[in-house]
Formats: sequence, C-alpha cells, structure tokens
Amino acid sequence: MAVPSKNIPAPDLVPVRRALLSVSDKTGLVDFARALAGAGIELVSTGGTAKAIADAGIAVRDVSDLTGFPEIMDGRVKTLHPSVHGALLGVRGDPDHAEAMRAHDIEPIDLVVVNLYPFEAVRAAGGDYAAIVENIDIGGPAMVRASAKNHAYVAIVTDPEDYGAVLNALEMNLGSLSLDFRKKLAAKAFARTAAYDAAISGWFAEALAIEHPAWRAFGGKLENVMRYGENPHQQAGFYVTGERRPGVATARQLQGKQLSYNNINDTDAAFELVGEFDPARAAAVAIIKHANPCGVAEAGTLKDAYLKALACDPVSAFGGIVAVNRLLDAEAAEEIVKTFTEVIIAPEASAEAQAVIAAKKNLRLLVTGGLPDPRAAGMLAKSVAGGLLVQSRDNAVVDDLDLKVVTKRAPSEAEMADLKFAFRVAKHVKSNAIVYARDGATVGIGAGQMSRVDSSRIAARKALDAAEAAGNAEPLTKGSVVASDAFFPFADGLLAAVEAGATAVVQPGGSMRDEDVIAAADAHGIAMVFTGVRHFRH
Repeated sequence: MAVPSKNIPAPDLVPVRRALLSVSDKTGLVDFARALAGAGIELVSTGGTAKAIADAGIAVRDVSDLTGFPEIMDGRVKTLHPSVHGALLGVRGDPDHAEAMRAHDIEPIDLVVVNLYPFEAVRAAGGDYAAIVENIDIGGPAMVRASAKNHAYVAIVTDPEDYGAVLNALEMNLGSLSLDFRKKLAAKAFARTAAYDAAISGWFAEALAIEHPAWRAFGGKLENVMRYGENPHQQAGFYVTGERRPGVATARQLQGKQLSYNNINDTDAAFELVGEFDPARAAAVAIIKHANPCGVAEAGTLKDAYLKALACDPVSAFGGIVAVNRLLDAEAAEEIVKTFTEVIIAPEASAEAQAVIAAKKNLRLLVTGGLPDPRAAGMLAKSVAGGLLVQSRDNAVVDDLDLKVVTKRAPSEAEMADLKFAFRVAKHVKSNAIVYARDGATVGIGAGQMSRVDSSRIAARKALDAAEAAGNAEPLTKGSVVASDAFFPFADGLLAAVEAGATAVVQPGGSMRDEDVIAAADAHGIAMVFTGVRHFRH
C-alpha cells in the first residue's frame, strides 16, 4: 500500500549548518572537510573518517555524540540509529516531524557525504568469499537512500568528484544549497546505490551458480558522454561496469581524439577477436569495420600479419580498427599508418611505435596491459522492447573442441591448421558467417547475410576483387579452406565454396541434411570437419 503524501512544499534554499561525513574513499576528504569547517559548518563523522579529519587539525564531532551509543561490532553498527536517520528523514516542514525531532533531541543534518565500502574493487581483486561479504556496505546505503529521499531538506554527496561543485554552490548561495542542486545529487545517489546493489546481486548469482536469478540488475559508471550514438541524431554515453577484462573499457588512451560510440563498439569487437590468438604461437592482427573483420592474419611479426590481413580486403580496411595481440612495434606501426585507421588497440606499444603514431594526431592508440581470455566466463546483455536478453559469453574455443572428420578424405596438417584459424575468426563474424582462409590469413569473408549461400558467394566475390586490385592471376580462395559459423542447411553453400576453390571445410554440423552435404563434399574430394559447436553472432 502506498504511503500518502502530505504535499508539503520543499524550500528552495536550505542553509547547511551540520554535515555528516562517512567515507571509504578518502580522496579529497581533508581539503573538503577543511573548506566546510571554514564555512562555519559543524562536522560530524565516524571511525576512520573522523580520525583523518581530526588528524588534519579540523574540529569534528564523533557520531556517537549524536546517538549516545558507541560504534560496535567492528564498526558494522554506528549510524543505524534514530538520532542519525531521524536527522536525515525528518520533514522539517511537517509539524509532527518537527515535534518528534524536538522530543527526542534529534539534531537535523543538512549535508551528508558518504561513499561506500569498496565491494566492486575487492571483488575485482579476487577477494575470498568472506572478504567480499564483509565489504557489502549496509549503513552507508541506508544513509544515502534516506538523505536522497529527503532531498527536500538534505543534500547527499556520494562522489568525491562533486566536492568542488558543492563548495561552489555553497559560496554562490551564501551557505545554502538549492532544491535543484539537491535533486541532482539525490538522483546520482540513487543511481549509485542501484549500481552497487546490482554488483552485489550479480556476484551472488555467480558465486552460487544461479544461472537465471529471479531479478537481474546491471550497473555502471559514466565514463564519457559521446558526441552522439550510432547516428548523429542519437544520444549516447559510455558506462563502465568495473569488470577487469582487458579491452576498450579498461584501456589507457595514449593519444588521439575522444572515441565515438561506433569506435568503442568496433574496438571491442576487434580486441575480442584478436584475443583468440595466442601471442606465444604467432603475432596476430585483426582489422575490423562495422564490428565485422575485414582481414585477420597470423605471422612471425606484426608487420607481416598486418600486411596479410590487409590483403584480404584493403578497400574495407580504410577507416577501420586495428587490433594486435603483442606489443606494437615501430615496423608494424609504420605499415598501419599508411592506411587511414581510426583506432589501434594493443596490449602494449613501444616508445618507437608511439612516436610513429604521434604523427597522426587524430589516430587513437589504446593499450590494455593484456589480452581478453577467450575461455573466461561472463554475461552479455542486449536490450529489446520492454526487456533484456541475457546470456553467457561465447567462450567456446576451437582448440578445446572434439573435431570430427566426416568425409572420406581427412584434412592435411596444413589444412587443419587453417581450418582452426578460420573457425576462430568465424566466431567473431556476424551471422550468417563464412570465412575463407589460407596460410594463416583470411582471404574472403562473408558476413551478416540472410542465407549462408549468399555469404559464401560474397566472400568469394570479395576475394576476386582483392586479387584484381593486387594484380594476382587468381584469388587466394584457390586452395583455401572455409569455415561456417553454423551448419549448411543445404549443399549449395558448400558447393559455392568448392567453386571458389576451397579444399576443406569446418562447420558445426547438425543439419537434417548433413548426409547430403557430406555426400557433396565427398563427390568433390573435399575434406570436412564437424565441431559440434556453432557460433551465431547477431
């Protein structure tokens, strides 16, 4: 049953006479507390926060003076008291509330400064179960929510980045804070506790192996406001979740202008793809355009891998994203900058490579400190009208699959190596996906078509175009292998690959017409391998 409103109007300006400070992150605390005290505001605080303020020579009153009760249970209980929450929740324009505050000697608090136990950081650092549970804040969120609810009279600050804005507002309003300002702080506070609770509930689901919790929440912190979204008429922002997976969200940008919405989406796709390739085995490069690869290759050096990847589709590579799986060196950087490129992302970049890229002032260079683990678990979400689709990350890796030869001819050792390479790439191509590969490089990619045979034909057509541009007598699909992200529903897609010159095929299998497809492969002397795992990507 809803609680009826008394409809008491909130004052515009509320003088700040008393502030309660209780923070886990003490960034900027002492300077902020000193400025508040200098403005004549009484400071009340708890535990380590009070000690930090007092040690700086600033007068501070312990919260136990308000409550008449000491902190107990290792600080678990210190602010959960009517003298605190009555001070935060009391509607001062309500005569009944005002009388209750007088009757119980509850002193109003006008400003609350709280940030929460570092649950997300402890979880990300791999803390054990007990440590993570201990860092679930209780009193902090209770104060934040109480203050935010009663923003008619109380200002709630949850982010050290807002300290300057609070001091500026106090100065502009001669020691008061406006209702509009208090509302904005309250909105941010509720968003913070929502994201905090989302992180906790998500961790519990993971820790207890609950695949489909009854309620699913996601939270993130605004990292950047984009100039626009996928298109100029769309608004967009970039939020980070705190997941420590190496990639665009955790990377350091060494140079270049701000990343756009499409840059971030494409860079994520590029780095997730290149993470499939073990840098101890070979150097690998992925070139991405509109979240699809237009060239991927392995070689002994990044320069050679880049040139092989570029040869697959040099037209589409213009304005693309380049991801590498090793430290970016100067030789590779010199080749990459010859083609207009939006972003380069790498685990690291040498000083010499950085100097090469510095000549292209708008080219963004990101370093991540590592590669994403293609086998790691995780959750992915996609919005639909009125809901969210949530699924586990596709962490199937071809090296771990039980590959089954289903044709009379088995692939050669070289063909098998290329089949595995092609299937790694197909995992990151939009469905329907067809990938031709030869000698550790893609030579034709068909993506996002409504029929698989069309993807086969488009990939072959692009290989012909690339051959003509390079002056080659025939396309590199001659003698290549081909990977399909899902089964061939008919033999036509396979026959298109045969026509393009493929000699071996890898596909999941599982079609009602598998026997027809196998028979077609045998009729043309093609080797075919089933993986038993598909990689749809929509």
